[in-house]
Amino acid sequence: MVTDLARDRGATKIADRVVAKIAAQAAKEALDAVPEGGSRPHASVVVHRDVARVSVSLDLDYPSDVGRQCGAVRGRVRTRVESLAGMEVHEVTVHVERLHSALTRQAAHRDRLS
Repeated sequence: MVTDLARDRGATKIADRVVAKIAAQAAKEALDAVPEGGSRPHASVVVHRDVARVSVSLDLDYPSDVGRQCGAVRGRVRTRVESLAGMEVHEVTVHVERLHSALTRQAAHRDRLS
């Protein structure tokens, strides 16, 4: 008797760190730009039975529309993780770590020259 059930063909496991890299790259793609002197987005992921919960930390320019950019990041991360990793994404949390303004960049530049 020949059966073609998914469990008979095997399984694919994608490591959480791989899903986190997909999420971080998707967040970078969604942003207008990474602020000068800022860090690239980084992500952490918890996966349970092909359902992912993603947390993204990022820096933004100031002034900017923080709500719009965070919404764009959430949407892009959800879409990319679902399409590339084949997982459902139930939650994407965005943490804005720092806001970078022209004044903070000037102050940082002066501190480096001192």
